[in-house]
Amino acid sequence: MAQVRILPDRVANQIAAGEVIERPAAVVKELVENALDAGATRIEVEFRHGGRSLMRVEDNGAGMSRDDALLALERHATSKIAEAADLDRLASYGFRGEALPSIASVSRFEMQTREEGRDVGNEILVNGGKLVHVRECGRPVGTRIVVTHLFNSVPARRKFLKTDQTEAAHIIQCVRFYALASPQAAFILIENGRVIFRSPECATLADRVAEIFGRQTAESLVPIEAKEGDMRLSGLIGRPGVGRSTRHEMVIFVNQRPVDSRTLNYALIESYHESLPKGRYPLAFLFFECEPAAVDVNVHPAKREVRFRSEPAVRAFVIRSVLEKLRSLNVSAQTATSEPAVALPLVASRPVLPPPVAPVTSAPPSSRPPVGSPPVENPAVPPAQIRVVPTPSAEPPPASRPAGPSWRFVGLAHTNYALFETASGLVLLDRRAAHERVWFERLQEQFTQGEVPSQRLLLPVPMELDPIATALLLDRLDFLGAHGFEVGEFGRNFFRIEAVPVWMEPADAELFMRDFLGLLREGRLPGRNVDLARDELARLAASKAVRLPAGTGEAEVQALLSQLFATQHPLTSPSGRPTYVELGHAELARRFQKLT
Repeated sequence: MAQVRILPDRVANQIAAGEVIERPAAVVKELVENALDAGATRIEVEFRHGGRSLMRVEDNGAGMSRDDALLALERHATSKIAEAADLDRLASYGFRGEALPSIASVSRFEMQTREEGRDVGNEILVNGGKLVHVRECGRPVGTRIVVTHLFNSVPARRKFLKTDQTEAAHIIQCVRFYALASPQAAFILIENGRVIFRSPECATLADRVAEIFGRQTAESLVPIEAKEGDMRLSGLIGRPGVGRSTRHEMVIFVNQRPVDSRTLNYALIESYHESLPKGRYPLAFLFFECEPAAVDVNVHPAKREVRFRSEPAVRAFVIRSVLEKLRSLNVSAQTATSEPAVALPLVASRPVLPPPVAPVTSAPPSSRPPVGSPPVENPAVPPAQIRVVPTPSAEPPPASRPAGPSWRFVGLAHTNYALFETASGLVLLDRRAAHERVWFERLQEQFTQGEVPSQRLLLPVPMELDPIATALLLDRLDFLGAHGFEVGEFGRNFFRIEAVPVWMEPADAELFMRDFLGLLREGRLPGRNVDLARDELARLAASKAVRLPAGTGEAEVQALLSQLFATQHPLTSPSGRPTYVELGHAELARRFQKLT
């Protein structure tokens, strides 16, 4: 049996770094938190090559003396708490005293600091956990920390870093969160020598959201303010109907700390149950405040998760507050609708008219025939320029159409269901699920063959994204181009959708692209397996492309039935739902309690 031994401090620090310092963004997070705890009102963050080669955080905070600076590099050395009971009245971001020694053990770490009342500062250099020198230096009051060659002493961890673009996106997102949490401080973020954003002190949260996340995002939000006992909720939430495909834009702060709280996330989602379609998530920048003793922040090594003493009470308070705000917006929207003289409605919606489409490859979407009708040529286009592409909505030629089941059409129920009489009973066909199956397999075939006709937009659709979504989109531009999309970069985090596949309405382009990026963030579109990525794209496209016409006759339904049974898997939709259900004579007799 191996002998038990105490690990050297250097090894212990590197192990702690594996928990606290997962990637370059974690270094920036810890250093920015220290700057805010030191009372800084100006913080400058600079990084190069996704943080691999350089990260610099400089502030005008209180600074440290020589002895305090050296002591801060020891494990569990902190000025934030003195005993365990202090956790119940914690008012700072950091408190464990592990961040600086962990960072210094896996990088080349240089710290310059000067406190108020001293003429000179002190410079400390640590390389891979070994102290190189301590000397005096000249600098203004505050602290400057430069971290280079991250994970050089731990090559295995360096291999797990993503591309520079992805790591940079996480750093930018991290700084944005702390800029939101601290509007009293001015932030400057520099990447590879270029200023990403320069945010001065802001009077309101809405101003800072507009500066950092863009005017498009800010205009879709409304303020919320609620208080109950020791709990207070404030911030900005999305208007009814404004949703996202993932939870990544639900930004929540607990006592000014950005966290990932399951309790608050689910409370927010539950509040939008009647305001968003199923599968969509709200857009929110929420600040929840409570007594420090009512929340435990010492749960996760990186302090991302928190627990509440009374989670049911917190959940109920958030749901009540958000619901009350949403209902007041709905009442205002109804009033605006009933009185046309009132200015803009409160509920945000997409434009009624889609952007014009250049008639290059097919008829424009506005003249696209209803499901089950043959395609109609565009008279404005010379016949030589028209390439007719068979779509799932077009009925296949009679000679090539496989024979479907001999079911007698009875009628439609609730628009979406078609009722058939069969020799063995009754069948209910889910028209949407059937259309999705047909669309899915046709698009699958187009994607595999690389023959995806597209339509160029005369008015490109603008789209503003956050840094992580931008990095994901830039990595997938070639993939999108091979599947009928043309997306051009038009400034930092700003894009223009210039062409879309013929099966897509131009007005749906931005929403579809955001849903596509949501799949990427959830890992459902693998980058290495192109076939799986194509299947997921076809599945998303099939769910978005189907539009059921209100009036459908027997011919259209029978055509849909024939197309469905011509597919390889007619029993289920791409998402696994059944396309139809059958009620046999025995089942009907049992339901009506008849003796057989």
